[in-house]
Amino acid sequence: MSYEPPRPVRGLLLTPEDKEAPARVHRLRRLGLADRPDPLLDAFAGHLAQLTGAPYAMVNFVGEDHQFFAGLSAPATAPVVREDGSRARIGRVLPRDHGFCPHVVVRHKALVLEDVRDYPRFAGNPVVDAYGIRSYLGAPLIDSSGMALGTVCAADMAPRAWGRPGLETIKGLAADLVVRLERSAADGLPL
Repeated sequence: MSYEPPRPVRGLLLTPEDKEAPARVHRLRRLGLADRPDPLLDAFAGHLAQLTGAPYAMVNFVGEDHQFFAGLSAPATAPVVREDGSRARIGRVLPRDHGFCPHVVVRHKALVLEDVRDYPRFAGNPVVDAYGIRSYLGAPLIDSSGMALGTVCAADMAPRAWGRPGLETIKGLAADLVVRLERSAADGLPL
């Protein structure tokens, strides 16, 4: 009789049910934030990348079946080389089950993952293997109605100790950005 140790459970991550998604999509359209890149949100993401020292920073709006990075700061260097030798590049659109932002949006709470591999729920996420993401810092963009429109987030390919300063920074930036988004929509002006 031989004993085989249990295999690691992959795919333990269950993308949370998002009952607000249809209303969120409608609200994003009313705010003029449908699936389109925005140079001002790209600049915001670039500022976030500088503040955190992270190679990736995003302003992410979460829809019913996908996520859209309306603001994106990513390395201009070669694409990520996966463990199997294939290459990947983070683009503007990801399926809803990729990454950690859908969890932030559904929970309406910031999420700090210093090493995603330390959390069985998140270690099997497709972005871990596909893009090499090892740490994540994100906060929800909660508008004046209480709806989470999306996230402001930073990610790194190495574990990071974001700490309390990182958490406070990301939460403050998210709150400031929501005010700017609502003000620009109300005034009919760009960000």
